[in-house]
Amino acid sequence: MFPIFRYLSLGLMCLALSFEASASLIYVSNEGSGSISVIDSASDQVVGVINGVGKPRGIAVCPGGQHLFVSDAEGAALLVIDLRTNLIQKRIEVGKSPEAVYCSPNGQWVSVANEESNSITLVRTKDLMLQGAIKVRGKNPEHAVFSPDGKWLLSSAEEADQVDVIDLDMMSQVSSIRVGLRPRGIAFNKEGTTAFVAVESESLLSVIDMKTQTVVKSMKVGARTNGLTLSKDGAELYASNGGDASVAVIDVKKLELKTLVGVGQRPWNMAINQEGNKLYVAAGRSHAVSIVDLKTHQLIKNLEVGRLPWGAAAP
Repeated sequence: MFPIFRYLSLGLMCLALSFEASASLIYVSNEGSGSISVIDSASDQVVGVINGVGKPRGIAVCPGGQHLFVSDAEGAALLVIDLRTNLIQKRIEVGKSPEAVYCSPNGQWVSVANEESNSITLVRTKDLMLQGAIKVRGKNPEHAVFSPDGKWLLSSAEEADQVDVIDLDMMSQVSSIRVGLRPRGIAFNKEGTTAFVAVESESLLSVIDMKTQTVVKSMKVGARTNGLTLSKDGAELYASNGGDASVAVIDVKKLELKTLVGVGQRPWNMAINQEGNKLYVAAGRSHAVSIVDLKTHQLIKNLEVGRLPWGAAAP
């Protein structure tokens, strides 16, 4: 019943470049050009490209890991790239049209949201083995994000108005939370007591109390809000707004909008460098990554990458 997985010859990897895995690198999935751009966060320059990755969307590097996990939407697969060689080590078949990819806080698991299969696939990072697929009721799951304690997965139903709640001990959906039309990105506060959901069609940020699993506040932080990322210290939440080409900076404790930063067109998913002082925003329609200084909340530059960048990841 579960998807099977098979090996992909390393020879199918089009290009292995001279750069090595490093804490200073940012990886960007370019959906339109079938590539991954590699950015050195010290110089903010593209230092390499990994080609031959199908139609990459979701992208993640787990804590302390040596693998890059990338969803291939065309191949219905999770690609595992060895960061020591920059070659595809394994191809794991998942559901149809996989999108966002996330690591569990302890780095032991990877989740893949499978849009057309209405399922979430879980993979063990230790042995790169498939654990199974969890069916969700919300249509077209795009993101499936682990709670900080690793007990829950929240899955946003892109073609519905809900976030589905998965109990990882039970390996099944246990409830749904209505948040508004077309929920996209999800993030938790550091304590795991609060979850945030970007609600694109209603241009809202919904705030969920995880104890009661209810929405306790809805905020306007920009137009067509979609991607979410929490700062390293947990004090700020960053929300990308596709409708007005901005990133909102939100005070997590006060639940107040601090400022808006102008970025490239159609900003989407984001990553923060290991030092925690820069935000890398995939700006799809600008074919660029917008780099934001998180101390000053100012745009540093728009860095050209591949076509239609979808996501970003940092070790």
